[in-house]
Amino acid sequence: MNLPTDSNASGRDLGKEELALLKEVINSGTLNATKGTMVKRFIKEFAKEYEVPFAYATTSGTASLHTAIAAINPDPGDEIITSPVTDMGGIAPILYQNALPVFADADPLTLNITAEAIAPKITKRTKAIIVVHLFGKPADMDPIMELSEKYNIPIIEDCCQAYFAQYKSKNVGTIGDIGCFSLQQGKHMTTGEGGIVITKDPKLERRIRLFIDKAWGYGDPKPDHYFLALNYRMTELQGAVALAQLRKVKRMVERRRKTAKMLTERLQGTTGMTLPETTEDNVHVYWKYALIVDTDLFGVDVNAFSAMLKERGIFSAPRYIQKPAFMCEVLRDRKTYGRSHCPYDCSRRKGEKEITYDVNEYPGTMKALERVLVLPWSEFYTEEHVDYIAKNIKEVMKFYISKKEKNAKITI
Repeated sequence: MNLPTDSNASGRDLGKEELALLKEVINSGTLNATKGTMVKRFIKEFAKEYEVPFAYATTSGTASLHTAIAAINPDPGDEIITSPVTDMGGIAPILYQNALPVFADADPLTLNITAEAIAPKITKRTKAIIVVHLFGKPADMDPIMELSEKYNIPIIEDCCQAYFAQYKSKNVGTIGDIGCFSLQQGKHMTTGEGGIVITKDPKLERRIRLFIDKAWGYGDPKPDHYFLALNYRMTELQGAVALAQLRKVKRMVERRRKTAKMLTERLQGTTGMTLPETTEDNVHVYWKYALIVDTDLFGVDVNAFSAMLKERGIFSAPRYIQKPAFMCEVLRDRKTYGRSHCPYDCSRRKGEKEITYDVNEYPGTMKALERVLVLPWSEFYTEEHVDYIAKNIKEVMKFYISKKEKNAKITI
């Protein structure tokens, strides 16, 4: 069976609505957001959907996180706590603002970071905490917000995989100080590349708005470039697609949730699998469907499990990422600015504890990556697709259990 994929039209809800708005833009002859109306319409509607006063569009999810970090405005050598199980696009912006990424261990079942893991990482140099709602499952925010209030540390929510996910009936992205979203090809809604930043804080709003546009004070009595900033403006073409996608994304999310629930029901009680959980007020939106596999029970690693599913047309991602972020060369070898190793060797940190990444400090992360198997998901999955996936997962499980039992008898 050929499953829908978010890499092409088989798994992406793109069509006449996007084309109609793109036609408006082309007919206007204005492709730049500063003079056009489409991006303005999009961010206005996005803010309304999320019930926040401020939303701004960017060129990518990475740009949205960079904008959020720049709005917090860390000093060189400051620290920002985040997850080691995330895309480098969520970490590189920390270094670009000359701050240092500090990693909290991930929960071995959800792969989200927790307040318990964050707390020991807080120092006098901690400038922000980035909470990633991985796979569309909300992190446990109440204890994290308690840390935020106790230490007066702002919270940036990385919602790139979590459109309209809810924690205790609140949309993630509206709980902390800033919410960041991605419009990359495989996200719940897409413009190919793109991002969104939301906030309720007027002071942060001004920094966000300025940073996206080279810190030029459009509309000010005497505008100037007030601080170092980039051009992260979304185009009107992206804005048109984004607006059309926004008007259907809730339906797409509900389709994903409906079919994910079907798979959970079909796999419920299956030995050797921990399934993703959702409740009425903690809503998982299934960017992907992540299973935790008991590799000891099956006698093989998740790579072998994935390989056999691939033979059956189910292209899963074993381990999600092959290694935690801190093991990537850029962080491991401090390959940042020329040969300087800045900001790790920043003079502003003289006399302070060196930031190092010891794999032994992250047992939850390592255990999670050894056992997680990430299934693709799409708003165009049907009950037939779900039945096919469930059937083949069970067959692969039976195969490896049987193989392990045979090997055990031979050994005896």
